[in-house]
Amino acid sequence: MRAKPPRSRAARPSKLVNLALQGGGAHGAFTWGVLDYLLEDGRLEFEAVSATSAGSMNAVVLAHGLLNKDRDEARAALTGFWQAIAEAARHNPMRPPAVARLFADLPLEYSPLYWAFETVTRSFSPYQLNPLNLNPLREIIESRVDFARLRGQPGVQLHLCATNVETGKIRLFERRSLTVDMVLASACLPNVFQAVEIDGEYFWDGGYMGNPAVFPLIYSSRSADVVIVHVNPIERRGVPRTAPEIANRINEISFNSSLLRELRAIAFVTRLIDSGKVRAGEMKQMFIHSIRADDLMAACSVASKLDPEWGFLCRLRDAGRAAARDWLKENFTQVGQASSVDIETEFF
Repeated sequence: MRAKPPRSRAARPSKLVNLALQGGGAHGAFTWGVLDYLLEDGRLEFEAVSATSAGSMNAVVLAHGLLNKDRDEARAALTGFWQAIAEAARHNPMRPPAVARLFADLPLEYSPLYWAFETVTRSFSPYQLNPLNLNPLREIIESRVDFARLRGQPGVQLHLCATNVETGKIRLFERRSLTVDMVLASACLPNVFQAVEIDGEYFWDGGYMGNPAVFPLIYSSRSADVVIVHVNPIERRGVPRTAPEIANRINEISFNSSLLRELRAIAFVTRLIDSGKVRAGEMKQMFIHSIRADDLMAACSVASKLDPEWGFLCRLRDAGRAAARDWLKENFTQVGQASSVDIETEFF
């Protein structure tokens, strides 16, 4: 039995913020760490969460864990979810052989079956490889989230992003109608899973159109503060040389592009407001905050997004906790007053 998270700190004055959670497979454990620390610290209240893929799973588990307004329940729920992910992967045939791992903590790239998986998924579709459309994430999510209760009780707003396969448009799934299929749609990688059908429409991973989308937090929330938890590195030094590295960097750039476009629009509106070119109240001024660890995420291998080994997940969790701690220490006073990140300098 693994230890439960320590009790959160005593209640103290808090500020209301929105969260924007990126996707990134197993790298979503970094976001778990960020949320774990923010819940433990207790100075931020969450009004709404916009999320994609692994971020959507974190968001749903977080919202469900907060149904009783108990931060420790939410922390335990997130821990239990990621433990379940690691447990399900214990018998992953792509892991390096146990004998090999006796001598080193080998990453997934050392498994011949991982490279076989890469080759096969580039040659055959999930409709051919997985005709029964099995998805182990379904059982894990359903066993930890009571969707009827989540839909029926007030709490953190949810905006989960998915991409309509036929139209290419973004679709947002909201808490009041949320189902497990909608969560799986937000995390549907098209080379691994069949498109998820919802009301006669088909969806893939939301990262193609919003990773995550910021606009629902502008239009649907009282709070002007958005805390973005980045999983895909914005900047990666060096030119990728191998085929997997090239494919990974293309994925990072494309999955960051929609977010960067929205941040550019927010920066433009902020300039208009600050220069007095629009009257007060005509446009909503947003305060943007960023929690990220680009050096760490850039150092993680391409394959590690598919490797939910418990030790690796815990290292990412600890890195997320440290990043959240440092961000709060430096920027808490900015929340509700101004952006703590210079959008143009940092992202453009």
